[in-house]
Amino acid sequence: MEVVLSGLRAAAESTRLRLLALCAHGDLTVSDLVRILGISQPRVSRHLKVMCESGLLERIREGAWVFYRLAPQGVGAEVARSIVGMLPESDPELALDRERLATIRAARAVEAAAYFRANAAHWDDLRGLFGSDRPVEEALRGYFIDRPLEDFLDIGTGTGRILDVMSPHAERCVGIDQSREMLAVARANLERAGVRNGHVRQGDMYALPFAAASFDGIVIHQVLHFAEDPAAVIAEAARVLRPGGRLAIADLAPHQREELREEHNHRRLGFSAGEITGWCAGVGLVARDCLDLAGRELVVRLWVADRPPVATPALRSESAPSVSSSHAAFDQGSSPS
Repeated sequence: MEVVLSGLRAAAESTRLRLLALCAHGDLTVSDLVRILGISQPRVSRHLKVMCESGLLERIREGAWVFYRLAPQGVGAEVARSIVGMLPESDPELALDRERLATIRAARAVEAAAYFRANAAHWDDLRGLFGSDRPVEEALRGYFIDRPLEDFLDIGTGTGRILDVMSPHAERCVGIDQSREMLAVARANLERAGVRNGHVRQGDMYALPFAAASFDGIVIHQVLHFAEDPAAVIAEAARVLRPGGRLAIADLAPHQREELREEHNHRRLGFSAGEITGWCAGVGLVARDCLDLAGRELVVRLWVADRPPVATPALRSESAPSVSSSHAAFDQGSSPS
């Protein structure tokens, strides 16, 4: 009971309620919160400290940055979720906070788009910082070749390399990316490689343009460290994964290369094994493997998680369009960027 009381006391102040509501939307820094609330950094930090100590929030340090979010588990986490659930969506102050958060994220999205636009032509060379792609590609291939793979999705396809790697093992492959410049490069690469069962299309990784339970296999390759809300990307991938399907994530293990934020637009400096595994478990996926592959300068970490084979009504609807029909609509109605 004391933990519940501590959490209630920690949240019983208007600014802390605003902070709690904002942190429910994903990982935020003190600087983000200062910009949104318009109050001093020391004051924001004091409020966050109180709520972390009470178990309402979790504090994650990455290099020079510290992120705050709702605690993922425990009594404090339950109290935090309950409090946030009671806050009125129509409250003008909370609504303004959400608008300011959306403005910050929109500005970052513009910066990210500009970065990808400027670097699309030599993206594969930039990724050389992580070491050779071949061990990662072979490991990813190995996680899928022993299972039926009708429909495969590459989220954040970039230059289309993963589609090229996986196309011999799937009946149909599709890659989505937000950047038109990246898609143009991917189309050229797939054409050059003679890939006939793979297509790319523009799409948002937070709102994939596919029905639930559309894919047997999904890869998210070197994408999450750019994401404002990595957990939401994983949740959306889980939504379109069929029962019995497999999700593989390749990203960076925690590191201290602070310059990657400024020079390469990285939002996160890698992920711990438990962080990704926890996000997968939170959306009903079962972790199968976690593998580290040392690169030239950084460690690439692979996570593999499966959706249990028993279908649920929430995941698959008899009336939902198949991924094949989505492909057909794309083939007939789109033209290269």
